[in-house]
Amino acid sequence: MSKQADINFRIKLDENYTPISIDWDATDSDIEGLKQCSAVMISIWDHEKKNTLSIDLWTKDMTVEEINVHFFQTITKMAETYQRATNNKDITEMIKRFGSEFADKAIEEYSKNK
Repeated sequence: MSKQADINFRIKLDENYTPISIDWDATDSDIEGLKQCSAVMISIWDHEKKNTLSIDLWTKDMTVEEINVHFFQTITKMAETYQRATNNKDITEMIKRFGSEFADKAIEEYSKNK
C-alpha cells in the first residue's frame, strides 16, 4: 500500500534575510502542529543531473557550541545512514572516526576562543 507524507518548513527572516525562527511539521509525525527548531540541513539528490542540492539554515541566536553539537550529531547520523544504505562497515567507521576528530577539534577551538 502506497503512502504519502508532507514535510513543511516555515522560516521567519529578519530584514537581512537571516532566519530568526524555523518551524516545521510533518503529516505523519506523532506530534501535532508546528515544532520549533534552530537549524535544518537538507540534502537532495538530483538523479538527472547527478548532483546534490542542499538547504542549510540556522537561526541567528544559535550558538557556536550548539552548531558544533549539531554538526557532530549530523556526521554520526550520516555514518548510520551510510551503513544502512551500503552495508559498508569500513567506510562507516571512517565517517565515525572523522566525526570524533571533528568533535575533539571543535571543542578545542571553542575552548580557546571562549
